[in-house]
Amino acid sequence: MTQTSIQEVLQIKDQEQRIALRAWAKAGYKGSIIAGTGFGKSRCGVMALGEMLRRVEGDGLLLVPTVQLQDQFKDEFYKWGYEDVLDRVEILCYASAHKIKGRTFAVTVADEVHLGLSPIYREIFSDNIHNMLLCMTATLPEEPEYKVLLVNMAPPVYVITLDQCVQKGLIAPYKIKCIAVDLTNEERKTYKSANNMFVHYKYKLGQFDAFDRANAILASPHTSSPEDKKNAALFYKAIRDRKEIVQKAYNKILYTGMICQNRDVKTLTFSGTNEFTDETRQHLVSLGIKAASYHSTMKTSARKKALNDFKDNEIKVLCSTKALNQGYDIPDAQLGIICGLDSKALQMIQRVGRLLRLSDSDKVAEVVVLYVRDSQEEKWLTNAIKNLSNIVWIDDISSYI
Repeated sequence: MTQTSIQEVLQIKDQEQRIALRAWAKAGYKGSIIAGTGFGKSRCGVMALGEMLRRVEGDGLLLVPTVQLQDQFKDEFYKWGYEDVLDRVEILCYASAHKIKGRTFAVTVADEVHLGLSPIYREIFSDNIHNMLLCMTATLPEEPEYKVLLVNMAPPVYVITLDQCVQKGLIAPYKIKCIAVDLTNEERKTYKSANNMFVHYKYKLGQFDAFDRANAILASPHTSSPEDKKNAALFYKAIRDRKEIVQKAYNKILYTGMICQNRDVKTLTFSGTNEFTDETRQHLVSLGIKAASYHSTMKTSARKKALNDFKDNEIKVLCSTKALNQGYDIPDAQLGIICGLDSKALQMIQRVGRLLRLSDSDKVAEVVVLYVRDSQEEKWLTNAIKNLSNIVWIDDISSYI
């Protein structure tokens, strides 16, 4: 991509971001921006706080999901020329912000707001006054309760999908390759046992409304019978067991190694557990591939080193779990391998979005999803990509590499 075209993209982004903020203003400064990863929601949040705090008295509040994003957002204020308001802005994680009671904030921005809507975390919104409230996320929450809560608290005022961002030239185009993986014989036996247990207790809980029934039982344990509590507990155990088996499928590690050996590009891998992430890294290293882990149980200094080594080309592959899902800009990663997923479209959009930042090269980001054939994971994948395009289903890894 030429320097001229990069400037053109930045101008288009600036225009779209300002359109989004004008829609927020028109709605009385209470609303949500729903935009695909790569749109520039961070800049929207900084601009909202910066412009409004220059006009009104009072404090600003910026809510983020992780400590790492606290530091990153401070840099964003300097990057976009709003460092003059930083002394009036509290940047807090949802995990600590919910303890605040009885405060009044002139402007509040909630980044990755879907992570701040749990019964505990949402207290930051209900127990304080927010004169202006801007919420930001990639998609509306799929949980009905959280969706209703967000729509009532901060109705969507601007919505743009990941594919619409691609069409407007705001982010790089992408291709998604879904490659089927078989379980080992032992894994297949274990999965079949867990799935049979799921079907059995689903039937005991009422078949079609089993999830609602199980939730109601576990939410009111003192008024539920011992048999009902047992059925609900074993129903959810079966769900956890199935998910653990497919997320830790050994062949996913082998396939990841095969792909990385045959693709000489900087690569991100996304796993379902920290243990699997580390096992993937160890396998890649055993193949002579420079790789590092990046996940929540690592020390901050170790995560920072892994990220810097990846950006500085000291390593080729960065293996992560969920720590890279929100907010991080990795402009020169060209390949993503997703080894662990669930049914949520949001997580898929976030992970795909990590690869779609426009850079100096005309790249087309490639995303490989490794899923267990004929399992619940295949159904999760179908739901997760339902709003995305450029999907190719591949039955055999040999036809890809």
